[in-house]
Amino acid sequence: MDFLKKIVEQPAFKTRIKSNDVKIQEIALGYFLAPFCAMLANSIFGAYLTRYYADVLGWTKFGAGAFAALLPIVSVVFVVLGNLMVGKWIDNTRTKAGKARPYLFASIPLMAVAIIMMFASPNNGSPLQMIWIAVSYNLYYSIAYPCYYTAHSSMVSLSTRDTDKRGLLATMSNASMVAAAGVGASIVVPILLQSYMFAYNGTSLDVAASYSHWKVLSIVFALITAFGIILEYFFTRERITEETMGLPQAAEVIPMKTHVSACTHDKYWWMVILFVLFFQMGQLVKNTSMSFYVRWMFDSVLTAGDPESASGALMSTLGLIGGLPSAVGMVIAWPLANKLGKKRAIVIGLIFSLLGGIVAFLGVHNFVMVCTGVVLKAVGIIPAQYVMLAVVSDVLDHLEAKNGFRSDGFTMSIYGSIMVGLLGLAVGIVSGLLGATGYDATLTRQPAAAENVLIFVYLGMDMVSFVASIVLLWRMDVEKYADEDQKKIKENQEKAAAGRKQ
Repeated sequence: MDFLKKIVEQPAFKTRIKSNDVKIQEIALGYFLAPFCAMLANSIFGAYLTRYYADVLGWTKFGAGAFAALLPIVSVVFVVLGNLMVGKWIDNTRTKAGKARPYLFASIPLMAVAIIMMFASPNNGSPLQMIWIAVSYNLYYSIAYPCYYTAHSSMVSLSTRDTDKRGLLATMSNASMVAAAGVGASIVVPILLQSYMFAYNGTSLDVAASYSHWKVLSIVFALITAFGIILEYFFTRERITEETMGLPQAAEVIPMKTHVSACTHDKYWWMVILFVLFFQMGQLVKNTSMSFYVRWMFDSVLTAGDPESASGALMSTLGLIGGLPSAVGMVIAWPLANKLGKKRAIVIGLIFSLLGGIVAFLGVHNFVMVCTGVVLKAVGIIPAQYVMLAVVSDVLDHLEAKNGFRSDGFTMSIYGSIMVGLLGLAVGIVSGLLGATGYDATLTRQPAAAENVLIFVYLGMDMVSFVASIVLLWRMDVEKYADEDQKKIKENQEKAAAGRKQ
């Protein structure tokens, strides 16, 4: 860590954000454009990596599908450990660049190498191929991405104590993720790249060509990701870390068990963490299965001369229609939360999403009905998408007021473990269920059992998560303590400063 500190404290690596207040440059570059570029590849992986493994590398055939199901699930252990380690480092790091931003910097080469490695495996069905997949998968999801994402997700809570500006930054940060997943992975990529990623030779998937194309794309993805992280590093600033740099507790190394105890003994911490767990589980399973659903559940695709191009067009349409509410949500989410309250806005929205899910279930093979349901769901989850990170920040402030120290690193390592680890579970669930029900990319139509699985994972799983999330948030009222918490934090800092002068 000393080596990293020496690098980020060099004049060339200082933040380009000089203002003590959050301004447009920081908002637009540091919290929107930068994370959009940094997470675009990850969003594409969320939509297509499972199909790449299944259709191009044929991993559902390894051990009758056991490898495809078990690797992502077993890897969750390493994902959690990786996130916890980065969180521990963040909590005990103090540099002029901040406590989280140094790990943004460290993640640049890790992310680039890991992305290229994932698509450089041999494609011959050998044990070496399985080993390569397992190692490269964990290099990305257990080491590189946790290093980036834990630091990235800490930035909103460390940026400012101004709750309105923090809410704006949370909205923009989440908007970047929504744009990467919605505009990038669900709209632009299906139109421009799906037929390139999954080349069709007139009768079936051209595995050799598809494999070669993904190698080329991996280099492009690595470059875009590196550019985004560099931009985020230089156009963000940790004002909250800076304000405590001269206080005695800045040099104090707080044991991980102290952070664990402080967080796990607070009911609001559990509410927000479990909400993220259930809400993201539903979203990730849905996103992972989307390309499968569009490819195999609509007759217009199944009877098309080029099913990949047809499914790409429908997936792009579905992504565009479903993404429009998210685009509007970027503008209305925070005013809505200010009017109704953060918790109330989220809960009302999720109830509306449940109604949308029912509409989609009325016509699972009807593209119009599915689109209608998806749009209604997207409208309902607007507050959850854009406001929840601000609620996490409220909880972190509440913990700081109670305990006298911040637990951003540990909390965001759990947050990151959920976001990344659940993707592995989602991949494992979708791959395992499809493998167990006879999914085969060479067929002209999937078995009825596989179709039922697609209905559940794409349309049903998120509805289960909405119900669980509503129950968890019903008594979440931490925001009512916001003013009292800020006053207490200021008092604690003044006492610490006075003690240092004596």
